[in-house]
Amino acid sequence: MNAKITPLDEFTRQLKKWYKQDHKGFKTMFDAAVANVQPIPEGQGPSVIYDWKDKGIDDLCQFFRAWYEWLPDVETGLDYIQKFSWLYYENMYGLCFVTTGPGYEMTKQFVQLRGEYFDSSDSLPLVKKWTKELGPLMDQFIVPDKGFKSYNEFFIREVKDGARPVAATDDDSVIVAPADCVINMIVDQLTEETKIPVKTVSLNVKELLDNSYYASYFVGGTAVSCILMPNMYHRYHSPVTGEVVESNENVAGEYFGIKDFPHLLNRGDVGYGYDYSVFEHFRRGYLVIKTQRYGYVGMIPVGLNTVASVVFVDKLKRITSSDAPVPITKGEEVGWFAYGGSLNILLFEEGRFPSLSLLQGQRIGVLG
Repeated sequence: MNAKITPLDEFTRQLKKWYKQDHKGFKTMFDAAVANVQPIPEGQGPSVIYDWKDKGIDDLCQFFRAWYEWLPDVETGLDYIQKFSWLYYENMYGLCFVTTGPGYEMTKQFVQLRGEYFDSSDSLPLVKKWTKELGPLMDQFIVPDKGFKSYNEFFIREVKDGARPVAATDDDSVIVAPADCVINMIVDQLTEETKIPVKTVSLNVKELLDNSYYASYFVGGTAVSCILMPNMYHRYHSPVTGEVVESNENVAGEYFGIKDFPHLLNRGDVGYGYDYSVFEHFRRGYLVIKTQRYGYVGMIPVGLNTVASVVFVDKLKRITSSDAPVPITKGEEVGWFAYGGSLNILLFEEGRFPSLSLLQGQRIGVLG
């Protein structure tokens, strides 16, 4: 009896068909991508290296199969994303391949296949693996009475009451971290449209907020990057108290295509000095919060790689100017990411949050 054909088999068979027929330029664009692959910079660990130079369609299909079957551990969650990124690292042909036409459809389909696997009970061995590796840290999280039903259910696990105490709940001048994250990019003097580089960082606020009317409020203001790594708690919360005057949980965009994704991770200070303008084109959501005394605050959850969607709680999924504002308190849950790399970008009006301020004895970081 023949083995059952799986969705992954159908996916790779489709890729081979597209390549043979040069469907909408699939073969032409893939061949150009691999012909122009750039050398991998020195200092990369062996687990994240994959040389795409002059690879063929069979190699591409085998790569996706290996990626689909791979079970990441806590410390290697982004390895295959990095391996894939060498296809378009500093490579305009590679970027074009994965962000347009059938190449974009290929990445979209694979992300969905991988997500369906993580949503299924077939992913439970990975839950057991991560639970063991996290060890005592799991004491912070809520485990359902009958256990997690899938890896994604485990990945978006909730914390127990009190595990993430919210600072200064009665002081609206204090901003809190929206998630477990690395905070390392603060940019002043934002413009609405022009990508002004500051310390090699550039942002287009209008695009980030999907051409929202409220983008103009952040001209001259500050942007803060809060990067979530795969081993972190992946729900995100409001950094301030106020009213949500506008929101959209699903601004469609690319799944892959950060031309120098390894640099985001490998500079010792994750994301410092990175060109954040690329995230204007990735899948994301946004919300704008009106505070009582400190103006507007923007929050943009971004799915960096392999995150098919950004999920908001029901009451925040879509709020427009014709809707009544929705009250929100500091530390209140906004939503969550499924498995993959993610970040939150926070926006503040001019003069409201020009720097990080800490009191003596407060935590400023962790030594590596």
